[in-house]
Amino acid sequence: MKVIDLTHTIREDMPVYPGTEPPKLQPASTYEKDGFQETLYTMFSHTGTHMDPPAHLFPGRTTLDQFDASHFVGRALVIHCADLPEGASISMERVARYGKKAEIADFLLFHTGWNQKWGTSAYFGNYPVIDDDVVSYVLKTGKKGIGFDVIGVDPIADGNLTRHKRLFADHEIVNIENLTNLELCGDDLFWFFALPMKVLGSDGAPVRAVAFWDDAPAR
Repeated sequence: MKVIDLTHTIREDMPVYPGTEPPKLQPASTYEKDGFQETLYTMFSHTGTHMDPPAHLFPGRTTLDQFDASHFVGRALVIHCADLPEGASISMERVARYGKKAEIADFLLFHTGWNQKWGTSAYFGNYPVIDDDVVSYVLKTGKKGIGFDVIGVDPIADGNLTRHKRLFADHEIVNIENLTNLELCGDDLFWFFALPMKVLGSDGAPVRAVAFWDDAPAR
């Protein structure tokens, strides 16, 4: 069995979306005073490696706790795009290189190499994003979700969240942002787990995302 962690560690000095407060990890109980340790976590629901459901943008739509747990597990494929320049579009030509594997994958995860900029101001720069044709393909092929090693499926300057809206307007799909280590996942299908905290009415939540290979191929 082989497992690769695709998750950034939550810490107080981590990158957060512009305008969002960073998380606070405050001692609530201590070994010395209480005989045990507890920590009070204060953070936004879209902190770190996290998942968006349709309810992130649209009232009355599906929240994360309303999804069956099986929606967060499936076969994934990494689309490698780290050679693209800043501000480039990720087109269907890039996805088509993977043939049938891209079609049958439950999750498409886009490796731009931007995770190498995590913790620097450059992380909020002009990262590559998927174009309209790729969004259409994701929806047409009924993906459970898509994921990225950048801070958003939309460009940082797109306050309208155009791609988010296309994904969530009429489809039961999740979007995962701020992944890492996608470059270690190869060019074939693997098992993918991205399990969010189960919070009532959740518009988003941090996930522990992992890639997993067992003795049987994930096909």
